[in-house]
Amino acid sequence: MKMAKTILAGSIIAGTLAAENSHAQSGQSALTHSTDSIRSFKVHVPDADIKDLRKRLLATRWPDKETVMDQSQGAQLEKLQELVQYWSTKYDWRKGEARLNAFPQFVTTIDGVDIHFIHVKSKHPNAMPLIITHGWPGSVFEQIKLIEPLTDPVKFGGRPEDAFDVVIPSLPGFGFSSRPMETGWGLERIGSAWDILMKRLGYNRYVAQGGDWGAGVVEAMGRQAPTGLLAIHTNLPAVITPEVEKALGGFIPAEFSEKERAAVNDLGKFLKGGGLTYVAMMGARPQAVGYGLTDSPAGLAGWMLVHSGFAKWSYGKDPNQSPTIDDVLDNFSLYWLTNTVSSSSRIYWENRTMNLTNATSQKTQDIKVPVAITVYPDEVIRAQEKWAKQAFPTLTYFNEVDRGGHFAMWEYPELFASELRAAFKSVR
Repeated sequence: MKMAKTILAGSIIAGTLAAENSHAQSGQSALTHSTDSIRSFKVHVPDADIKDLRKRLLATRWPDKETVMDQSQGAQLEKLQELVQYWSTKYDWRKGEARLNAFPQFVTTIDGVDIHFIHVKSKHPNAMPLIITHGWPGSVFEQIKLIEPLTDPVKFGGRPEDAFDVVIPSLPGFGFSSRPMETGWGLERIGSAWDILMKRLGYNRYVAQGGDWGAGVVEAMGRQAPTGLLAIHTNLPAVITPEVEKALGGFIPAEFSEKERAAVNDLGKFLKGGGLTYVAMMGARPQAVGYGLTDSPAGLAGWMLVHSGFAKWSYGKDPNQSPTIDDVLDNFSLYWLTNTVSSSSRIYWENRTMNLTNATSQKTQDIKVPVAITVYPDEVIRAQEKWAKQAFPTLTYFNEVDRGGHFAMWEYPELFASELRAAFKSVR
């Protein structure tokens, strides 16, 4: 597919795209530009790219049907075919594009990479600056429903003093951020970049939230403890301590509660069922993954639907369910239209020696700032408070809510926002 290209501060961002206030010159290196400028950004994908996407969807070559009655072999053929049919005939990218463009968007260059981000300021004075980080296969689309409840809490039952200024960046190699042209963009480097971003925006005091890979990023920031970072919140905490790891191996301590045993058993079943196979593949061979998925949007959707976060998603059959079918296809289309399947997969390769949920691997004992945790019942790892206290010496907030899973901010944005208000109340 021929992707339209716009040069932003010397870096190539494929598939978007219009940028205002860009100082770009075709072929110019990013290193020759000032790295502290912030440029306004608008999304506009060329019609030809949207037409090509539909053409490829309609020309999908399908495999035979799975030999089981569930999703244990991957996305079920019939369900995926229905989704692709909708994607190719009824889905409208322009509406998704408008959802993004309804918010102020910007690009700035940090450490040679153009970072795209949404930045929405609250109308309330003294709002707390907050940076929120997505993971894979998420994107900024996953988080935009959070913006209004966070910036205008009064409208959602909160108080003016609960307000946040919200910054939502796209990870390097994801969406409208540019693709690193060198190795080394692991969690620590991203965390450092986020601190630069917040300081560049004038925020000398701020808090950070992350789930999935975003959880790894904010935990790295907690270890770095840059001046001004007041606290972090995660909904996928690294709570697998050595004791919990032994329990997963079958050596469950007698003192484990019934809740702890249930959490260990459910996680063990998930892992034994190959629930993280995609992690191993992208961690080992992200380029190989990219070759096939860059050529087939249906294949991209089937691959992303393997993620545990979609386990209870109804493929859009439930009109009251969030994310809706259009929400999910906005997200899939973003990966496709920006041609970032391979580059986003490399975050697994860059961090292949780390276990995102392992307390030892993530050096949680070294985190120096207050830590807040919210546990969602449909998350694969249901963190227990005792584990969290052992893993995070600086734990200041822990709460279990009654609904939500891996994509909790997409599913229940108002609930998620209320958790962030409570989690960061003590550091305002």
